[in-house]
Amino acid sequence: MDKTFNPQNIEQQRYQQWEKNGYFKASGKGDPYCILLPPPNVTGSLHMGHAFQHTIMDALIRYHRMKGDNTLWQCGTDHAGIATQMVVERQLNAQGKTRHDLGRDAFIDKIWEWKEESGGTITSQMRRMGTSPDWSREAFTMSDELSNAVKEVFVRLHEEGLIYRGKRLVNWDPVLHTAVSDLEVLNEEENGHMWHMRYPLEDGSGELIVATTRPETMLGDTAVAVHPDDERYQSYIGKQIRLPLTDRLITIIADDYVDPEFGSGCVKITPAHDFNDYDIGKRHNLEMINVFTDEAKINQNAPEKFRGLDRFEAREKVVQELEQLGLLVKVEAHKLKVPRGDRTGAVIEPYLTNQWYVAVESLAKPAIEAVESGEIKFVPENWNKTYYQWMYNIQDWCISRQLWWGHRIPAWYDEQQNVYVGRDEAEVRTKHQLADDVMLRQDEDVLDTWFSSALWPFATLGWPEETPELETFVPSSVLVTGFDIIFFWVARMIMMTKKFTGKIPFKEIYITGLIRDEQGNKMSKSKGNVLDPIDLIDGIELDALTAKRTAGMMQPQLAQKIAQRTQAQFPDGIAAYGTDALRFTFAAMASTSRDINFDMGRVEGYRNFCNKLWNASRFVLMNTEEQDTGLSGGELQLSLADKWIWAKFQQTLQAFESAIKDYRFDMAAQAVYEFTWNQFCDWYLELSKPVLNSEASSETQKRGTRHTLVNVLESLLRLMHPFMPYITEEIWQRVAPLCRNAQGQSIMIQPFPEQDSSLIDDQVLADIEWVKQVIVGVRNIRGEMDISPSKPLSVLLRNAGEQDLRRLKDTQLLLSRLARLEEIEILPTGEKGPASASAIVGEMEVLIPMAGLIDKDAELARINKAMEKLEGDMQRTEGKLNNQNFVSKAPPAVIDKEKAKLEEFRLQTEKLQEQKQTIENL
Repeated sequence: MDKTFNPQNIEQQRYQQWEKNGYFKASGKGDPYCILLPPPNVTGSLHMGHAFQHTIMDALIRYHRMKGDNTLWQCGTDHAGIATQMVVERQLNAQGKTRHDLGRDAFIDKIWEWKEESGGTITSQMRRMGTSPDWSREAFTMSDELSNAVKEVFVRLHEEGLIYRGKRLVNWDPVLHTAVSDLEVLNEEENGHMWHMRYPLEDGSGELIVATTRPETMLGDTAVAVHPDDERYQSYIGKQIRLPLTDRLITIIADDYVDPEFGSGCVKITPAHDFNDYDIGKRHNLEMINVFTDEAKINQNAPEKFRGLDRFEAREKVVQELEQLGLLVKVEAHKLKVPRGDRTGAVIEPYLTNQWYVAVESLAKPAIEAVESGEIKFVPENWNKTYYQWMYNIQDWCISRQLWWGHRIPAWYDEQQNVYVGRDEAEVRTKHQLADDVMLRQDEDVLDTWFSSALWPFATLGWPEETPELETFVPSSVLVTGFDIIFFWVARMIMMTKKFTGKIPFKEIYITGLIRDEQGNKMSKSKGNVLDPIDLIDGIELDALTAKRTAGMMQPQLAQKIAQRTQAQFPDGIAAYGTDALRFTFAAMASTSRDINFDMGRVEGYRNFCNKLWNASRFVLMNTEEQDTGLSGGELQLSLADKWIWAKFQQTLQAFESAIKDYRFDMAAQAVYEFTWNQFCDWYLELSKPVLNSEASSETQKRGTRHTLVNVLESLLRLMHPFMPYITEEIWQRVAPLCRNAQGQSIMIQPFPEQDSSLIDDQVLADIEWVKQVIVGVRNIRGEMDISPSKPLSVLLRNAGEQDLRRLKDTQLLLSRLARLEEIEILPTGEKGPASASAIVGEMEVLIPMAGLIDKDAELARINKAMEKLEGDMQRTEGKLNNQNFVSKAPPAVIDKEKAKLEEFRLQTEKLQEQKQTIENL
């Protein structure tokens, strides 16, 4: 093995071998285990959220593959209607063209051309993360197979009356000229205004004051509403108002929706331009007057003087006219939630248009029952409340979009605007007996991307054909996804899969947290706090780092932090942590928390963990390669330490599998880390040396320890493989030939280690724990008294019981070698012994006589000097924290840091005081 672990030298080569050998495919044997990859957008690139979720999914897939399950990770990408169309339109715009210059068919061809050339970025990046889906089954929502499934579902639902066309209010993006889903709308607080206006009564008996944040919409008002119990306005209900700036009369109505405490208690009602007003309009059968065009300009339904004006120009003109008429009471600064399109940034308009809808009530009922009955389980369980909240208040689903890229709605119109739905035009003509000379025009709209995504659990497995995959892998085992799409995707998959297969789509839904930056802020390009997973894996050169900072893609503080770490740790100027370190970081952070603050320091720590494992493996190989490890038979005599490490491994294996079952990847990672670093590397390797290096050890003892070294390491590599695939494969290739049970060409097709509780011997565990405590006690005394680690010491044992004496007899060689002891003496009962430093092990005391070991006066002088320095540090820190000017201005994180420093100074002082007292008593 190379002296140092260099992930760049192994990762891509290993991955190509795995994929080439077909290891990612379902075996066809064992119990079915399936995960559906939430299809990333074909336009996308791998971000931290993807990397996090893909790590979790791959860990589960690799684990169940090794457990012998018939494991399928079904992957694919989403055609991403809006995003993809925008990408190609921008390319055309750069050439001075629009999609209309090309026409629909040519534009669609252009998108397919782009998809073939540039649409595979995210799948290549997934490979860099070591993910192991069955790429041979990679699906695409616009492929012929999935498109046929989409048409089939649409036609069947329409035939049952569950898909219909109607005029309703939708979220409208005036730049894209299409309806968009709630998920594509960002509601952020912005500074705005509240305009208070007079609405005079038609009979001249008074006026009402209404307030609005969008005065231009008054041109479409069809009522003013008050609360039915508001005594101020009882006499006004039913009267009419001549709507200012228009020549229309509107009525004063009573509705419970109105809050009498807000503003004047009077609310203008614009049913065609506000979702709440729309509901009120339906309740009171109000006229719905749309005053906007598709581009959010004023249309023919408004007075002529406003027609053609952009909505914000119209706002200025409306306010100006009201002011001139004396109808503007006041204007107040007001913070409000402004809905903006996530793609365009344009303010979204509630807009009344004809769209296609799915009537979801009958689909929702079995989907609710599936979760209520426990047939589908949310992890953590509290997310089912979020699911119920939406499902119990579910509205019909708008599934049409005014785009060109997507599944075109399979509906045709004749010249009389009669609509016919079918799988294709030929079926429509046959089904409805339409002559060849009847002109038909296909609907221009396409389906919402979420419509095809809702079919993902069964369309990707061959539906509507009755395929073996459909029979085997529906339901799938677990869906790993974020909480933000429980409504838009998870619920719809449950509804559609139940409807068309009669089965649930998945048995469990593991909801992950959201990856945020170190300060807990959401990662976004606009904030400049985005980290690229590939940069963390491969490293980022300082020049590229500077370019990102200059382009505003990275905050100067974040760029500086990365640069400092790069220069400090990586001489070639590239901070490359490798895939395994990043994956283990994600696993270790995968708690049940909703938000996960990503700490780069942990990636560095787990890169060191990789180095630790690498170096430990080199030690094992140096002591076992070309040596007898029991492969050819022969007696094996296991030492106490050998039996102990097998017992600890079994405990770790049990903890790991229990944590995986509960989706506690953080606890599984902690169990692996603790065993590898502290038990195997730090203790067992040291405990093995006395056997390997002692002339007193027999060949059967040495063979037993060599056998334990390679076989525990090989088992550990298999345990770690789901989290850290590359380093475990690389080391396994060297270790496997030395082990009895390792067969095959790759670790990823090896069986997962099996639990064997018979290997857990409580007495062995207690005996080695006693050894460790004695050794640690001696080492602590050395450190506290500044005694050289290499200096042999004499030790006295006081109050040693029968168990202590037995353990001493069995482990004296280990104690002498590892604690550097030249003599161990048992003090007679009741004898105090000479002046000594001591450590407690159970009821026994470990005493090290200090005579001749230290210069008492010099040591006291050293301690006093250290305590004086700490006292000065404490005074300065306390001064800061007692300074109100500092406390009022400093960020909370800085104050917390100063408090932590003060506590550390106090702990250090207490420790030095104990040392001083010990030395004074010598």
